[in-house]
Amino acid sequence: MPSLFDTFKLRSVTMRNRIAVSAMCQFSAEEDGSATDWHLVHLGARAVGGAGLITTEMTAIEQDGRLSDQDLGIYSDLHIGPLQKIVDFVHQNGSVIAIQLGHAGRKAFTSTKGERVPKSLIGASPIPFHESWTIPTELKQSDIDDIITHFINAAIRSEKAGFDGIQIHAAHGYLIHQFLSPLSNHRHDEYGGNFENRIRLLETIIKEVRQVISQETFITVRLSCTDWIDGGWDIIQSVKLSKILKDLGVDLIDCSSGGISPLQNIPVGAGYQIPFSETIKREANIQTSSVGMITTPNLADEIIRNNRADIVTIGREELRDPYFPLHAATELGIDLKYWPKQYSLAKPKVV
Repeated sequence: MPSLFDTFKLRSVTMRNRIAVSAMCQFSAEEDGSATDWHLVHLGARAVGGAGLITTEMTAIEQDGRLSDQDLGIYSDLHIGPLQKIVDFVHQNGSVIAIQLGHAGRKAFTSTKGERVPKSLIGASPIPFHESWTIPTELKQSDIDDIITHFINAAIRSEKAGFDGIQIHAAHGYLIHQFLSPLSNHRHDEYGGNFENRIRLLETIIKEVRQVISQETFITVRLSCTDWIDGGWDIIQSVKLSKILKDLGVDLIDCSSGGISPLQNIPVGAGYQIPFSETIKREANIQTSSVGMITTPNLADEIIRNNRADIVTIGREELRDPYFPLHAATELGIDLKYWPKQYSLAKPKVV
């Protein structure tokens, strides 16, 4: 059986281990959406720390799609250069890097203090995330066509910046998830109602993106595998969707959950989302990543050894410890050959 420090291949690239750094908002971009030195240091430190795969925060495909006005964007060619600098440094330090592309939809432009900033919002239907929030404008067909075009252009720019892969963000209550979930999608056209209609936007984005990028560039999709609300999106639909996505050229499903409604009731605990990656891997026959409260080397290794996911995605623990992979290897008794030479004096001896 594979272990946490075995390599893993995604199309043309090979991860040096099965540890991925989760996409996490840093609220540190320039006002125009450009990456800053903070992003270089933040993401670069995780490469130095030994991660196999690093994914950027949700990077908006258009200006009004940012979660806040301090989030990254890739809706202009001006964004390519600062991102390319990050990609180059990450590659120089041995990690694979992907960019997470998304649009916040009815959740766009939340201030860093959690207060709503008065902006016009769009969504699958005119249903606000919370009753106190702005009612979004329902997207028309022409608007949907524009969103798809923005994803295409963002994917092209991502390749120009040198990213190894693209993650499409279809989770956490953002725009694509708003189309997937019957709780937020009350449309009566070809994008609403039954399962086939609700997944149409994501299907189309994947088809179009796959056509404009190299066959060597991998695609992953972050899914909220359940809304944690009766009558919402669930694991059964996630399995069904994952089978379709695999046929469209998606290489891995990053299995998360929640975010569509403040009424969700999530039983948060160590590895609480592992059953989603395990179920989708088994029933949809597609590679998966498990994410959520994975904080110890033993738990991470157990997930891989017992075939419950192909990689583990670490979030908050990577914020606490950018060198989690190096420390995990020591704890698991593995003598890594890619310990940074600049830090070699501090490398522990593995017995």
